[in-house]
Amino acid sequence: MKSSTIGLNRAQEKGGHRGLAKFWLLLLFSFIPFLLCPPGARGNWESLIDRLIGDGFNEQTIRGFFSRPEVNFDPAPMSSKLETLVKNHSPKASVDPGSNSRAVYRGPLTANNLARARSYLQEHREVLEKISSQYCVPKEIIVSILLVETRLGDYTGARSAFSSLASMATCTELKIIRPHLPKNLIHRNNEEFAKEVCRQKADWAYSELQALILYAHINNDDPLKFPGSIYGAIGLCQFIPTSALVYGVDADGDGRTDLFAKVDAFYSIANYLKEHGWGCQMDRASQHKVIHAYNHSHTYANTVLAVAEKLKAKPKKK
Repeated sequence: MKSSTIGLNRAQEKGGHRGLAKFWLLLLFSFIPFLLCPPGARGNWESLIDRLIGDGFNEQTIRGFFSRPEVNFDPAPMSSKLETLVKNHSPKASVDPGSNSRAVYRGPLTANNLARARSYLQEHREVLEKISSQYCVPKEIIVSILLVETRLGDYTGARSAFSSLASMATCTELKIIRPHLPKNLIHRNNEEFAKEVCRQKADWAYSELQALILYAHINNDDPLKFPGSIYGAIGLCQFIPTSALVYGVDADGDGRTDLFAKVDAFYSIANYLKEHGWGCQMDRASQHKVIHAYNHSHTYANTVLAVAEKLKAKPKKK
């Protein structure tokens, strides 16, 4: 009995060592992603959380948002924005080719996309004509914007709008985002400009994050569920959250302004354009100016107008 008991204890001891070794291996491998990632990649949200609470947001609600696993630091929005602005600040930077020409994005003007847009317009003709009579915004302009922005609602963004804006809002200092920028982008001749732009864009993103949380709250929705563009634009019409709050329309009367719902998005586009100067009688230059306010690119405005013109024209018979 004694020898068998000793044998049993040794077996248990051996198994215990194996189990302990397995435990430490699992623990090690579970921490490898954290060891390989810089601390910022996991998100240090404390200063942002404190700022939101200080501005009147409910502490429990805000901490709840940032404790959820889907909230991750994404360096791409701020690094992309800074890279673009710093390069454009260079004396060698070229201007938007659409500013002095009729340059357009070719994708929306393909035969297949135009055919889809015509079918979409026909499908929603009744509500679009009602909007046109109320806001003086042609139905073709509304459909054109939807085509250029989200492929008629097929693609509303692959990122979390909340994470994108929160990530930008945390980058209040250049040193936070600098490791994620191209190596030779920042130098002594542009460093002060980069620092200032970084602060400005972080403040902009903070305001948009606040607006996103408010937009979700007003509409009894979850701010973390919205897909968005790299800079946090949401919905079929790709409104930034402050625009969603100011220009969004609850057109179907369900008590919610849902920019992912077609009718609300249609009306919201028309409302935005009207509030930015769209009128019943406008020449092409005036239309271009208003559409440019929607997206600050001359090529974008050229494309929206070009698609709208194609939609107004009768398609050629084959």
